[in-house]
Amino acid sequence: MSTSSGIHGPPIAEWVVMNWLVYSRMYTKILEAKNQQRWLTFKEVRQWEVDDHVGQTVGILGYGSIGRQGKTYIGTNNVFSATATNSQPRLTPESKRDTGFIIPGTGDPDGLIPEAWYSGRDKASLHDFLAQGLDHLVVSLPLNAGTTKLIGKEELDIFSAHCNSTTRKPFLTNISRGKVIDQDALLSALQSGALGGAALDVTDPEPLPVGHPLWEQPNVHIGSHMSAFGKRYWERSLEILRLNLTRIHEGKELINEYHR
Repeated sequence: MSTSSGIHGPPIAEWVVMNWLVYSRMYTKILEAKNQQRWLTFKEVRQWEVDDHVGQTVGILGYGSIGRQGKTYIGTNNVFSATATNSQPRLTPESKRDTGFIIPGTGDPDGLIPEAWYSGRDKASLHDFLAQGLDHLVVSLPLNAGTTKLIGKEELDIFSAHCNSTTRKPFLTNISRGKVIDQDALLSALQSGALGGAALDVTDPEPLPVGHPLWEQPNVHIGSHMSAFGKRYWERSLEILRLNLTRIHEGKELINEYHR
């Protein structure tokens, strides 16, 4: 038995960057004006509210097959610097490698993109990671007993207090599962201004109920758990099947083999 791990990264990474740009370039206001056939004025989109990403730092919480799409997150011109964290230490080049399925030309097969690696399952390790001066946090952890509500008020306060930017508070993106974040704490941080904004492909619960206050937050983008969608989904899934049929014929281990 094998999984489809490795096929989701590129479309999810593009969804992440799309939301960063929509937020930083005030694109929601631009789109609203276009739909109203109205030319925006400088009073409506103030210059000091619009930003680019030169020199910013992104932290990737969970450096698996999706988290490893750092080439998309940071760009080929190194506009961003990136740091990553995993539950287990990655101290050797071999331990940093991705041995699962990788779409050619994507990902970070050798684990070379992060400028720093963090590890640990305890709160102190997580807090060290969040206190390094991040402008963006991408949450890409699996949901289990150890990660349920891993990000709460204390963690969001640390993330906010140590942000590098002097003009904007940090931006949080969740592409894992809604229950990894304490949603009430997240909403409070967004309402208070501790966070500048958030992109949530996942929520708790799903679907997010009509009337939930997250829908009303102007600095929140909600993705309806569709960031991995795309017409190449099944083509890439079948490529894993093809590779594994060949490996079975040759007596080799499967790619993405699943162990209970």
